Amino acid sequence: MARPTSRQQLIDYCLRRLGFPVLEINVDDDQIEDLVDDAIQFFQERHFDGNIRTFLKYKVTPEIVAAAKTNKTITVSGVTPTTLYEQNNYIPIPDHILSIQQVYAQDNSVSSVSGNIFSIKYQLFLNDFYNFGSMEILNYYMIKSYLETLDWVISNFKPVRWNKRENKLWIDTDWDQLTSGTYLIIDCYRMLDPNESTEIWNDVWMKRYLTALIKRQWGQNLIKFKNVALPGGVTLNGREIYEDADTEIQQIMAEFQLAAELPPLDMIG
Repeated sequence: MARPTSRQQLIDYCLRRLGFPVLEINVDDDQIEDLVDDAIQFFQERHFDGNIRTFLKYKVTPEIVAAAKTNKTITVSGVTPTTLYEQNNYIPIPDHILSIQQVYAQDNSVSSVSGNIFSIKYQLFLNDFYNFGSMEILNYYMIKSYLETLDWVISNFKPVRWNKRENKLWIDTDWDQLTSGTYLIIDCYRMLDPNESTEIWNDVWMKRYLTALIKRQWGQNLIKFKNVALPGGVTLNGREIYEDADTEIQQIMAEFQLAAELPPLDMIG
């Protein structure tokens, strides 16, 4: 199938590109599965079509607040032993989260900019609505944006620390303020699941890259065979297959960096 929609269809497509079934591709099934996993991981982490921005909603409970306020004891050996304490002020993050941009607290209180009759927005409409006919919309928009920015900095922003390989989102805040029922809104990027987003299997770059990976593994398996004569006058050279595939991969990666690679996804915190 020229348009693979599943893992196995992509594998079959790549093998046909390499000459199967006319040629025997000397690569074990487990090796191919490993290469598919490597290609998918690279696509999800580095390709701009491999992930998507999303917002996670995390409900804080009394148990979570109590756990975040506990300490982990670290003992440092030396001439004078020292005991250090590290607060467990983190929440677990799923494996498929690639990058975290920001964390906001959406609690039961209302914003100072909008939300009730004492808000700035309500008072602006109450006192100046009659004058809006002669007031420029741009001025109102700029003032409202400025006030919302102030409210965001003062009320909602939560300084965070996060590392992809740890899967823990450290939130450096006063956890006593996060009462039961508080929601943390996590602005992040998550990896696409190829089992749900099946177009990944038909991605042009993915098909080229996986084909080259299988070809290089084929050459690696046969690299000790050089100029081996086969029936029919055919000569087998494993190193030549390996080097040819490695050159293809280098070319694919060079094109990838120019056309498809994500910019650095900084964790702001």
